[in-house]
Amino acid sequence: MGTSEARGILTDGRGEGVVETQRFTFGSAAGGGMRLENGEALAPVTLAYETYGTLNRERSNAVLVCHALSGDAHAAGIHRGLDNPGWWDDMIGPGKAFDTDRYFVICSNVVGGCKGSTGPSSTNPATGRPYALDFPVIAVADMVEAQRRLVDHLGIDRLLAVAGGSMGGMQVLQWVASFPGRVRSAIPIATALRHSPQQIAFNEVVRQSIMADPEWRQGNYYEYGQPAKGLAVARMIGHITFMSDRSMEEKFSRKRKNGGFRKFDPDFEVEGYLRYRGDAFVKRFDANSYLYITKAMDRFDLSGGRLFERTIPLDTRFLVISFESDWLYPSSQSRELVRELKRGAADATYCEIRSTYGHDAFLVEIEEQTHLVRHFLERTFNGNGTFRR
Repeated sequence: MGTSEARGILTDGRGEGVVETQRFTFGSAAGGGMRLENGEALAPVTLAYETYGTLNRERSNAVLVCHALSGDAHAAGIHRGLDNPGWWDDMIGPGKAFDTDRYFVICSNVVGGCKGSTGPSSTNPATGRPYALDFPVIAVADMVEAQRRLVDHLGIDRLLAVAGGSMGGMQVLQWVASFPGRVRSAIPIATALRHSPQQIAFNEVVRQSIMADPEWRQGNYYEYGQPAKGLAVARMIGHITFMSDRSMEEKFSRKRKNGGFRKFDPDFEVEGYLRYRGDAFVKRFDANSYLYITKAMDRFDLSGGRLFERTIPLDTRFLVISFESDWLYPSSQSRELVRELKRGAADATYCEIRSTYGHDAFLVEIEEQTHLVRHFLERTFNGNGTFRR
C-alpha cells in the first residue's frame, strides 16, 4: 500500500484556485517499489502530484495530464503564497479545455524528475546521500508505470483521457502501449513515436554541455552547488529549438540592448533573453535529472508496430495535434503516428494547427487547442458517468 498527503482541488471560477502539491509514496528500502525496464529495482518511490476538479461517483471522469521535459506536477492554479500559475493553466480549469467542472485532472512529476518525485537528487536509502549517478537508468515506460501506481491509488480503473505535449505526448503513447484497456482517449501533442537523429543530436549536445562543466563533478555536485554554466548553456540550446525562425524574428529581430558594446557581453536582445532563461533554469532544475530525462526520451521507441499489440482490439480514441512551425517535433512525425494508428484500425483524428511559435505552440496556442480538446472530450464523455460510442 502507498501513502499520500491531503488532496488539493482547483475550484476558483476563473481557473485561479489555490492548489497544493501532494505526494504518493510506494515501496520501502526493503522492497515493494517498482521493477524498472532495465531490470533494476527502485524503492521507495515518491510521486509529487496535483489534482484539479472532483472525481465523480463512477470514477469515470479522470484525465491524466503529462508534462514535458522540464515541467512538473504544477499544471494549473497557483500555490498558496505564490503567484506562479501552472504550466498549462490556460488549458485546465472551469470552462477551459480540460473543464474542471466536468473532469478530474491529475498531473504528476515524472520519476527521474527533481520537483518532488524520486530522482537523482533524492536520498539513496542505501547511503543516506543523494543518488547522483547511482540512480538507475529510467525509461518513459517507467514514468508511466509509476503514474499507473498513482492512478490505482486514487481508485481509478480507466482514465477518460491521457494528454500531453512533447515528452508528455510520449507518455500518452506509452500509456496506450502499456495499458491499452485503461485509456479511453489519448491526446498526444507535438510529439513522436521515436526521436530522429537530429533530435538525439540536440540532446547529446545538451548533455555534453552539462558534463563538460568542471562543477558537474561526475554527478556528485550536491554538496557544492549546481554545474550552473553547463546547465544554463543546455537550457539556452533548448530554447533555440523550442522557438521558430519567425517567432524569434517577431520577438527579437536584431534589436540591441541598452548600453554600450563591451566585447562579448550580450548586445542583442536575443542574447540577453537566452542568458536570462539559462540562469533562471539553473535555479529550478537539477542537472542530473536533465541528463536522465533526455536520455529516456532518446531511447523511447514505439515505432514499427510497438505502439499496440495487434492481437488486441484498440478501442482508444486519438486526437493527434501538431503545429506547422514546429521544427523540433515536425508535423511529419505526427503524420507518421497517425498512419501507424490507421494501420491498427484505431479511431484517430489529426489536426495541424497554423502557428508561428514553433515547438512552444503547445503551451501558448490555447484557443484552437481548447476548441479541439473540448469537442474531442465531449465526443467521448456524456458527463453523467456514461460514454458515447
